[in-house]
Amino acid sequence: MTITLASARSCAVTTSSADAAAGNSAAGGARHTPLTQLDLLEAEGIHVIREVAGELERPVLLFSGGKDSVVMLHLAVKAFWPAPIPFPVLHIDTGHNFPEVLAFRDRTVEQLGLRLVVEHVQDWIDDGRLRERADGTRNPLQTQPLLHAIGQGRFDGVFGGGRRDEEKARAKERIISLRDDFGQWDPRNQRPELWNLLNPRHRAGQHVRAFPLSNWTELDVWRYIERENIDLPGLYYAHDREVFERDGMLLAVGPYSQPRPGERVETRQVRYRTVGDMSCTGAVASDAASVADVVAEVAASTLTERGATRADDRISEAAMEDRKKEGYF
Repeated sequence: MTITLASARSCAVTTSSADAAAGNSAAGGARHTPLTQLDLLEAEGIHVIREVAGELERPVLLFSGGKDSVVMLHLAVKAFWPAPIPFPVLHIDTGHNFPEVLAFRDRTVEQLGLRLVVEHVQDWIDDGRLRERADGTRNPLQTQPLLHAIGQGRFDGVFGGGRRDEEKARAKERIISLRDDFGQWDPRNQRPELWNLLNPRHRAGQHVRAFPLSNWTELDVWRYIERENIDLPGLYYAHDREVFERDGMLLAVGPYSQPRPGERVETRQVRYRTVGDMSCTGAVASDAASVADVVAEVAASTLTERGATRADDRISEAAMEDRKKEGYF
């Protein structure tokens, strides 16, 4: 099931599972089905989205077409059903994205009738504001275009699909994360989050990042995708692709990732656990062709998707934290 307003109709009742449970309890202690872990995570995510949208004037949702942003968008559809999502979606296009993911992004935006804001890294390189990196990757170049798009759109709240289980820098970040006048993150200056009270207040020039999926794990995401029958780009499932091995990762042969002398190209059955740039995202050998297969595979995995397949996180021990301090999401 693709994320559409029509599909949300059938699940509108579950937009606040916690509210439904509370209602049953108040009605004379009537029996009700116990809430599952996914019910609680869904209710928390919807609560975060509604609170931020209600408190701030111009929120925006980062949407790349990857699984986490797709699940976050699904929660946003549920949060405001039957009304449309009241804010636009934003994508920072590095120019190295997988074509299949961009096609999925555009199709989803059209189906939901959303306003898509795209900032192109290539434009920044063409006019000299950014320069290509020596290693050929562009993922670290997203920060300045992102901050420019936030300032240009006067967005005061930015929804991101980051999860605490992904990487240690993201494990430090609060659900509501204050960014200063330069878009930077100070891990030592974070607000407490007591009793699920969220505080997105900020001064003029500052903005907040909100992470509705903070407490989800990769396995939670996939189990929710299975439960809600959410459509994803085909890269997330096993398929045949020409790849070569580099630094323990399987990189796809493409215009932005070419094998070096001595690196052997072979066709293998692979899938992607995370979808970033073609130039820095590795595939994993897999025969998981369905959501159920992926759930079983992820349940047995002992390495996070970013640790296993993202070259941009291997630049240094603190690569992600350094980028987040500069304004990265």
